[in-house]
Amino acid sequence: MEKIGLLIQNQILGMKWLNQLIGFILNGIGIKGQWKEVLQFFIYDTIKIFILLTILIYLISYIQSYFPPERSKKILGKFDGFLANLIGALLGTVTPFCSCSSIPIFIGFTSAGLPLGVTFSFLISSPMVDLGSLVLLMSIFGWKIAVVYVIVGLVIAIVGGTIIEKLHMEDQVAEFVKKAQNVEIQAIKLTFKERNQYAKEQVIETIKKVALYIVVGVGIGAFIHNFIPEHIIESVLGGNKFYSVPLATIVGVPMYADIFGTIPVAESLLIKGAGLGTVLAFMMAVTTLSLPSIIMLSKVVKRKLMIVFISIVTIGIIFVGYVFNIFSFIF
Repeated sequence: MEKIGLLIQNQILGMKWLNQLIGFILNGIGIKGQWKEVLQFFIYDTIKIFILLTILIYLISYIQSYFPPERSKKILGKFDGFLANLIGALLGTVTPFCSCSSIPIFIGFTSAGLPLGVTFSFLISSPMVDLGSLVLLMSIFGWKIAVVYVIVGLVIAIVGGTIIEKLHMEDQVAEFVKKAQNVEIQAIKLTFKERNQYAKEQVIETIKKVALYIVVGVGIGAFIHNFIPEHIIESVLGGNKFYSVPLATIVGVPMYADIFGTIPVAESLLIKGAGLGTVLAFMMAVTTLSLPSIIMLSKVVKRKLMIVFISIVTIGIIFVGYVFNIFSFIF
């Protein structure tokens, strides 16, 4: 079983054969030395991510076709309390890949009268944790880290939504959201052909949105991997540095990228000696607390609720970062 697991990890998800093939081709055309390493990292990671992303988006979008917003509202409306927050967080794993795309659905859920805590569990989970990131994280960091990342992401979403629910901050939602008409639309039953077409369209649309971020992310990762000395990364972002997790969280906020564009940077930082928790905190901050998404959300909720949301997520991310750094030896 262990051999099968390593085969899946290294050759199917990790595509090590592709890395070897690219290295062979670069050697064959006479590219050697440091620039060969840069090109090999860049070409390999870019191709691998796009292949995995295409397959994953298709599969996830096909699943999404069974959960249009109308159906999701009905599902969430059947539960309350902790279970409702859990379902909201889980629904976030099969919805849009970035926080800005999640906000319109959040508005729809809120205007439909769903509990505020449930909608925030969804809003936190959607960009931070999705099925695609699970597989892509497995291809780079291994299944243990990938699974734990998803679990702690869901925990942050559930706890964050629960706290917001207990604070009864419904008056902190913008008036236009409360007054928005909630039109019940009969869910359309799609055929296999229609679901297949929908999934293909989502692949094209999503690839267009994230392609630039992936290329930039891989480029930054290649630069870090080949040009920044390991001792510099360790001295600033090493797991034994008490300030590394808050620093990584703060640095991640101004950036705007999805999980797929962030992973190559995180991979390079980890290889160069950054703490595991520090790297995961950086990824979570970029995907959940990016400045553009915060600006968009500020148009939907009032300042008090915005501060509570940012505080809960930031504290959760930093806590997770420290825990992973302390127990990184397990992985």
